Amino acid sequence: MFDLVVYCSVVLLFIIAVYYKRNAIMERIPDSIRNRLPGSRKDYTLLPTTFEDQAAHGYSSSAFDLAGNVSGDSRVGLDERQLQEIRDIMKRERVKSVNNILLIAALGTPLTTTPIACSFDQARLIRHKREMARNGIDPLTGLPTDPRAVTRL
Repeated sequence: MFDLVVYCSVVLLFIIAVYYKRNAIMERIPDSIRNRLPGSRKDYTLLPTTFEDQAAHGYSSSAFDLAGNVSGDSRVGLDERQLQEIRDIMKRERVKSVNNILLIAALGTPLTTTPIACSFDQARLIRHKREMARNGIDPLTGLPTDPRAVTRL
């Protein structure tokens, strides 16, 4: 019993020492490992939670005007899951519009010029097409992909 108390005390003292020296310990850890640890990411920002905040952060455009369409809306803001998905698309996907055809560099499509960052409208379009494909709808035609579906009589 005495050994268990001593062991727990030593472990507790070790945890307290590591907690108080965590900044000095973090400086000695390589960046590649440090960036994977929780709470060490410096680029984290809270998502805007109201329509006004979302419009101020660029999640609005002339085709999707948040300021003009929220009067009388009881919702607090855009759906957080969908907004995060659009934000990820804007960060990760590089899109170039050529003859109204979106070429996605992330999928390996060759581009003649350096791709530009994805705009809000392009990210919404990419997300919408992916959602249609997940639900069994052809994103280009809008028709069901199920061969059993009746599309004309």
